[in-house]
Parts: sequence; structure tokens; C-alpha cells
Amino acid sequence: MSSVNFKYGEDKIVAELQEYLDSTYAGHYVAGGDQIQTFDIWNALDVAGPVCQGTAIKYLMRYGRKAGFNKKDLLKAMHYIILLWHYTQEEQTDNDKDV
Repeated sequence: MSSVNFKYGEDKIVAELQEYLDSTYAGHYVAGGDQIQTFDIWNALDVAGPVCQGTAIKYLMRYGRKAGFNKKDLLKAMHYIILLWHYTQEEQTDNDKDV
């Protein structure tokens, strides 16, 4: 438990995001015995970062338009932003090793 008194409820938002992320693992499209996900294919094709960035932008642009100010679009955008962080920071770490 954090000792920080979050003025804007960030701790509650992060907890809700965690709950959403947990729920997505039951619904991911997977293939094969190794449970290969679409993200794995994007990564193998070396397009995971740009695809995650574009998809996050898509959900941010939908927010307030398609179904009103619904939380689901924000949660999806945050999920893709986390994945973007994962894929781009992984690349950054790999690049740092070459130096």
C-alpha cells in the first residue's frame, strides 16, 4: 500500500487498469500449443512498437466520440501504451548493449 495521498485518484485508476489487464489474458487470441499471441507475431515482424503506438492513438481518438466518454477506450489505450513501452524499452536496452 502506498503512503502517497494521490490527489487525483491515480492509485484507484492504476488498480482498475490492473484489473482490466488481468481480464484481457482470458480473451487474447492465441494459436498453437505455445499460446502465441498476435503481439508475438507483430514482434517477430519487427512492427510491434509502431502497431501498439497506432492502436493506442486509435483508442484515444475514439474516446468521447464512438461510445461517449467510456472508460474502456482509455483502458485499451493504456494497455497499448504499456505494450509500446515494453517493446520500445526492450529495443532501447538492446541498443544500449551495442555501445
